[in-house]
Amino acid sequence: MTTLRITAGPFTFKARLEDRDAPKTCAAIRKLLPLRSKLVHCRWSGESTWVPMGSRRLEVDFENHTSHPAPGQMLVYPGGFSEMEILFPYGSTMFSSKVGQLAGNHFATVVEGNEKLAEIGRLTLWEGAQDFTITEE
Repeated sequence: MTTLRITAGPFTFKARLEDRDAPKTCAAIRKLLPLRSKLVHCRWSGESTWVPMGSRRLEVDFENHTSHPAPGQMLVYPGGFSEMEILFPYGSTMFSSKVGQLAGNHFATVVEGNEKLAEIGRLTLWEGAQDFTITEE
């Protein structure tokens, strides 16, 4: 099992990389590591935050994709109708954008720090963008 270390604002999480269910997506994500960006709130998806990735592309198709991730189930939208992004849900979420409902590839699941997910959601909502880093442990 490959473990990721995620730092979001003042909080640290550990996540399991979902290699078995999304091998191509996980391999593409690994090539981006270490990833340093900003985490912002995405109200139109519900209780979630996201990392905008702009014009980058993973060059993978949909794999293990969903529009309804559980808290801590990280998705990557590989791009197409909207820009590439990483979704970091902390509560009830239906993944969408200004163009409508989206689906993202479930590539990692938070396994430590879940009790802090709602706190990072509230922090990004009320205090704004937070530093965000993903590294492989």
